[in-house]
Amino acid sequence: MKKYHKIETVHLRDEKTHKLTENFRNKKVEYLKDNEWIFTEKIDGTNIRVLWDGHTFTFAGRTDKAQIPKPLFQRLTDMFLNDEMEQVFEQKFGENNVMLYGEGYGVKIQNGGAYSDTQEFILFDVEINGVYLDKENVNDIASSLGLNVVPIIDVGYFNDIQTAVEYIKTNPQSQLGKKDMEGVVGVPKVRLFDENGDRLIVKIKTKDYKER
Repeated sequence: MKKYHKIETVHLRDEKTHKLTENFRNKKVEYLKDNEWIFTEKIDGTNIRVLWDGHTFTFAGRTDKAQIPKPLFQRLTDMFLNDEMEQVFEQKFGENNVMLYGEGYGVKIQNGGAYSDTQEFILFDVEINGVYLDKENVNDIASSLGLNVVPIIDVGYFNDIQTAVEYIKTNPQSQLGKKDMEGVVGVPKVRLFDENGDRLIVKIKTKDYKER
């Protein structure tokens, strides 16, 4: 099953001190830094993939060999493996390959007890036949399926990269529970891709900017 791609941080680390610098990892991100981006909360949990192959659902962690915690696996089973959800997917997606990317979070997953005292699934990305959907469509699908979706974060001003960094430096609280936000994930408001066909997407983690 296809793995979710790695998301790069915005800035490079100094090779000697390993501290974060002002230098950008990706020249394309640097070029677009003053444009408007869409930021969503980065959840501290475990990566979960839900595949609909046109007929059945398959669950997996970040890798095919990763073990899904039993309470979380049961939660996924309850959410997806029922006649109602299968009928919704058949009607909405037909025999298209649909991959739901989400985060399993909650008690006993990372520091997720501050999010929830149960283990839950929250959606952050959708891929249909190899194409990632934009955030508006992801949110629409989450709504139609009755799934929770990662919150969109308004970092202020024009929602550019530097404003997001300054927002993260304030150590904001998560919108899911009583804990500090792990960070944000950002994509350009207009979906853009690099020369390899990979979409532009970045993460800005709170702990990285506590070091500076």
